[in-house]
Amino acid sequence: MSADVYDAVVIGGGPAGLTAALYLARARFRVLVLEKEKLGGQITITSEVVNYPGVLRTGGTELTETMRRQAETFGAEFLMAEATSIDASGDVKTVSTSRGPVKCLGIVVATGASPRSVGFRGEMEFRGRGVAYCATCDGEFFTGKDVFVIGGGFAAAEESVFLTKYAKHVTILIRGDDFKCARSAADEARSNPKITVLTNTSVVSVDGDTALRVLRYRNSKTGEETEYRPPEGDTFGLFVFAGYDPATAILKDIAEIDERGYVVTGRDLKTKVDGIYAAGDICVKGLRQVVTATSDGAIAATELERHIALMHERTGIVPEAPKSKPVQEEPKAEPSASGDGPFPPEVVQQLETVFSRMESPLVLSLSLDDRPVSKELEGYM
Repeated sequence: MSADVYDAVVIGGGPAGLTAALYLARARFRVLVLEKEKLGGQITITSEVVNYPGVLRTGGTELTETMRRQAETFGAEFLMAEATSIDASGDVKTVSTSRGPVKCLGIVVATGASPRSVGFRGEMEFRGRGVAYCATCDGEFFTGKDVFVIGGGFAAAEESVFLTKYAKHVTILIRGDDFKCARSAADEARSNPKITVLTNTSVVSVDGDTALRVLRYRNSKTGEETEYRPPEGDTFGLFVFAGYDPATAILKDIAEIDERGYVVTGRDLKTKVDGIYAAGDICVKGLRQVVTATSDGAIAATELERHIALMHERTGIVPEAPKSKPVQEEPKAEPSASGDGPFPPEVVQQLETVFSRMESPLVLSLSLDDRPVSKELEGYM
């Protein structure tokens, strides 16, 4: 039976889940990561990450891809499948997935939480390109620029004050007549000289190119519609604070869920059931960041290790330890000087001159394959 059983199943392939998988695999436990859509979680919509310790500047996708490779190096396995339910009735637990059942001795649930969208035109199109949902994550990117905030709750009031550290000015757009939070938080926002509050106001649409260039919002009482455009060549930020939807349905009968849908755990992140832990943004916490998610993943995995060892003794089921893989650094292709690449030599020289003079970061997105032209393009990065 050991051949059919994993030591641990990690549900969710974001930073918390990937960290849990890394720790478990490195501890020589057979671990499977289930992800229903795309590895990386919410952080992949962030073009730049500058507040993760030890990493000066990177992209959300690049950071989580490195995490995946780390976990895979120690033998973690991955399966693109949706986990639909958990049978925790015995020592050997079963996770039902869209690709069949998976048996294991322990589980880390790290399914994350998604920011609620408001639904204005352009919201999804410009998500991560000016439309943001986390002031701590993205506020710095709008230093010296105008920022708009959607929301009238505590988060909108508090985060608007925080954003004044970076923004030239912050305008709060509240759909109702007033804030729906403690008076102290609302008063702090209203009294800030860098904040303007517009009530009975909803965003109609945003537009732009690689960044936001146009915002349209409407007063629901007067019907007046306002169009905002930043100075020529500039952009602005639009932060949405409409709450989050934690993906905790799979833990409905396994964990204590609070009134907002988050999992309540102790410091060890254990649910009500032995051998099942929660990690990352689905947990009740004061700060939802990559660094806190990875911390949760490490804690949950370390706690689960003890449970798995106990299950080995109790059941006699000891899955085969994962096989580590050598770390393979991906070689960086050198630009071709023969002229058989995508650019002739004189163009290559001009590009190198331009790139060498750039003082600010340049973010380029490449879709690469195994062809030589891809290797040459990668060499310029």
